[in-house]
Amino acid sequence: MSALRLACLVACLSLVLPYAGRADEPLSITSVARKLHPDKPGLERVGALRSRGVLELSSGDARFGGLSGLLVSADGRRLEAVSDQGHWITARLRYDDRGHLSALEQARIAPLPGANGRALAVKADQDAESLAVAGEALYVSFEHRHRIWRYARAASRAPVRPVALPAVPGLAALTANDGLEAIEALPGGRLLAIASKSDGGARYPAFLLDKGAWQRLWYPRTAPYEPTGASLLPDGDLLVVERRFSLLGGLGIRLVRLAGESLAPGALLQGEALAELTPPLTVDNMEGIATRRGAAGETLVYLISDDNFNPLQRSLLLLFELEAE
Repeated sequence: MSALRLACLVACLSLVLPYAGRADEPLSITSVARKLHPDKPGLERVGALRSRGVLELSSGDARFGGLSGLLVSADGRRLEAVSDQGHWITARLRYDDRGHLSALEQARIAPLPGANGRALAVKADQDAESLAVAGEALYVSFEHRHRIWRYARAASRAPVRPVALPAVPGLAALTANDGLEAIEALPGGRLLAIASKSDGGARYPAFLLDKGAWQRLWYPRTAPYEPTGASLLPDGDLLVVERRFSLLGGLGIRLVRLAGESLAPGALLQGEALAELTPPLTVDNMEGIATRRGAAGETLVYLISDDNFNPLQRSLLLLFELEAE
């Protein structure tokens, strides 16, 4: 076969074959261990949390940053994240002899594909905000063009061509930056989604997908906090990370625990605040959250920050142990 005919054949196949996942590539990330409190190195406990490591992440690659959704494998060795510029990032996590987070290594990056199988090309399409997993399915929520897509899970490649979930009722009325900031897969094949924009009153709209249909419920508004991520705890409860930021009040992060049995249509999801983290603690715009069971049976909580590609902010990965009740 001539080189010209081979080139034509490859071009034709690229138009008709299903998208099989675009290969990821190495991403150089530097991880530096930090203390939870820079001036009090012995401080480890905040509320119901005990620090198990803080990493500051940086890279000379312009694609790195904006980390908004987070997953951590059951054994704690693999991290997966999405960025609000449409990238999929994976890495290996390393721990010291105490089980404290000590390094992030072997990072890789790939673009998230759109429905046409090609990398998302414009910001309005790229703004991934939250990440959930159920079996081999990955769920990603997006802002600007509000939607949730389901991707097939691939071991060595970025997620493959997505399938759109049914449209969430009323979501189009939300402003560009006030979409579904928090999603999580629940038992029974359900999916929970919480918006970051209140209805003007004392609650945020939330939605429960069950058997292909969305049902409404509500997340209470505790001004000035807003929900930015959620993760199912090993005991079936839900842990929500909330954020506040203003020029006068500054930055604050709060973790709220919701009873698993309260996650039902029509419910107002009242929860219990477990901890509040504010500067000078080593925190930033924490948006992604993941949880898992540790080797000794303890509950571990990971938080990751969205630096907004702003040189005045940081990409941080925090690990906490949640105190037993």
